[in-house]
Amino acid sequence: MLIRYETPADFDAIHELTSIAFKSMAFSDGSEADIIRALRADGDLTISLVAEENGEVIGHVAFSQVTIDGSHGGWFGLGPIAVKPELQRQGIGKALIAEGLRLLEERGASGCALIGNPEVYSRAGFASDGQLKYQDVDTKFVQRIVLRGPAPSGALKFAPAFGD
Repeated sequence: MLIRYETPADFDAIHELTSIAFKSMAFSDGSEADIIRALRADGDLTISLVAEENGEVIGHVAFSQVTIDGSHGGWFGLGPIAVKPELQRQGIGKALIAEGLRLLEERGASGCALIGNPEVYSRAGFASDGQLKYQDVDTKFVQRIVLRGPAPSGALKFAPAFGD
């Protein structure tokens, strides 16, 4: 498996993969693939990586800048992330996250936040201390990983593509 930056030739495959991967998820409203296109169109898609095997895109992860209490402070949001359904739970998503975090750290980022299942994302090093808030979401689902500096506290806001 090769993990690399997306290219324009990948855009449609990423859209299709994301749509398929989220289709059966109870928490999904079906907007994830469109969010990626909007992030890209708005210039807010900071890092977009694909996992490729035998020339096929089998996984994708997006990272975009977030604010915490209105301050940019070098924080980024993870998501959406998608893996081809029949290849899930094989470490592809974890590898995409690890590479994205490595690239963020290389760029001097302070950290990365996400909204997600603690059982899934704790395996990639994410945790909640209850100090980050996102709308009316239970703080246990509002997770972060600190790359440098202090752990943040306050209201998390994602890029406009997320419709916050």
